[in-house]
Amino acid sequence: MEERTRKTELGGKRKLTLIDTIAQSVGLMGPVFSIAFLVPLLVGLNASGNGAGTAASLSVLIAAVGVVGLGWIVAEYTRKIQAAGSLYDYVTDGLGGRVGSAAGWLYYTGILALGAGILPMIGGTIHDIILGEFSKQPLPYFVWDVLLFLIVGSVIYLGVALSTRVQLTLALISVSVVLVFSVYVIVKSGGVHHLSQGFSPSGSPQHWKGVLFGVLYGVLLFTGFETSANLGEETVNPGRNIPRAVLISVLTIAGFYVIGTFAQVSGFHFSLKALAAANSAGPLFTLAGPHAGGGFAGTAIRRLVELVVILDMLAVLIGCAVSASRGIFALARDERLPAPLTKISSRGTPSGALLLVLAGYAVVIGLVQWSSAFALSGYPEYFSMFSWMSTYGGFAIAMIYLLISVGAVRGLRRDDKRPQLFLAVAAGGLVTIGAIYGAIYKVTAPTVYAPYAALVILVLGLVASLVMSPRPSGTADFSGLTTSDQGPQKV
Repeated sequence: MEERTRKTELGGKRKLTLIDTIAQSVGLMGPVFSIAFLVPLLVGLNASGNGAGTAASLSVLIAAVGVVGLGWIVAEYTRKIQAAGSLYDYVTDGLGGRVGSAAGWLYYTGILALGAGILPMIGGTIHDIILGEFSKQPLPYFVWDVLLFLIVGSVIYLGVALSTRVQLTLALISVSVVLVFSVYVIVKSGGVHHLSQGFSPSGSPQHWKGVLFGVLYGVLLFTGFETSANLGEETVNPGRNIPRAVLISVLTIAGFYVIGTFAQVSGFHFSLKALAAANSAGPLFTLAGPHAGGGFAGTAIRRLVELVVILDMLAVLIGCAVSASRGIFALARDERLPAPLTKISSRGTPSGALLLVLAGYAVVIGLVQWSSAFALSGYPEYFSMFSWMSTYGGFAIAMIYLLISVGAVRGLRRDDKRPQLFLAVAAGGLVTIGAIYGAIYKVTAPTVYAPYAALVILVLGLVASLVMSPRPSGTADFSGLTTSDQGPQKV
């Protein structure tokens, strides 16, 4: 037992704090990146043409209620189970080992895909911003991607404590800048006098139908809120700190999203036509630009906003790498993936799993450079790849949310919390089903194939689980943890 514990204990002597775990969840959500690129989808500038219109903030509020329900379920599970790979352990606890194993494959390929897709998106964004702002191309797309690859690999290998602090720094800077600017836009545009317009169903051309359709995209804003649960083995007092991290992250960022969304709608004076006209350049960037272009600031502020969006994207990339490597490690430790993926470096980081994550990133960098299989007409290859990978990742994570919600009815059944459980399951389940529907409704090829690829992975995971040694229903293998890390969960 001692030998196994030594080989499979993550984190080393340095344990993570509440702040570190909050940084992981906020970092992977990418609040500034999300508010910069997903608001157009909320208002209705998407493939279906349906959306919340100027009532986008109302859609975000409704989505937040559902995500809080999911957050409550995850928080309750973190009091029961603290381990790397917690999300798939939750599914196992509620729905059994075979479904849990397949869920693990789906969830962590989804997280891997999100990171792999956003890496070239960052490189391409840096390249295009420098070209647009300064008419210069100091490095080609490929070199930017390689530099980002080396940065994320180094940060993650050096330890999760360093990576979460980097995420926290990047997130605090980017969120602070955009939050202050959003409040400024609301005040200068007169939005404080028209709050009802931003929260009235009449702001959508489809009224409540449009608002509810906007909720489908609103849920995507919160994708990744649960990832601090993957750090249970590396966190001090995980039964207390992880639940707090999950709920604090959801509630805090929900407020940021509501303000940021309302600022963009208010900044364009509640005009969907004006929002559509600014969509190609990015509504947030347009608002941060000079008055002559319909903005509220100037070139310097626009460049600052562009910089903090890139910093936030980098935080998302780091968060994806942390979460994917911990989950792959957990699957391998539970004999759901090859044993070499359980290798741990002298720094307490899952080096075997990290190498697999980096290999996936390298493959995607190569595909962006030398393949057009994911191309969308009129868009650069890096954006096309991001669109496909983020669709796969978002659909995969939404499926896991749904499985966790369904399984929680059994896994978290307690007489003293039954009303809260059923309310959380109903709220979380409904918004998750909506998000799954939104991932396939009127989405065009090749992006529409991403959800189908996710379903293939889920089926393959189920088939593979039939030939693997089954784990008892509702039980996870925590024997590789030290006694102090095992906490109150079943061992």
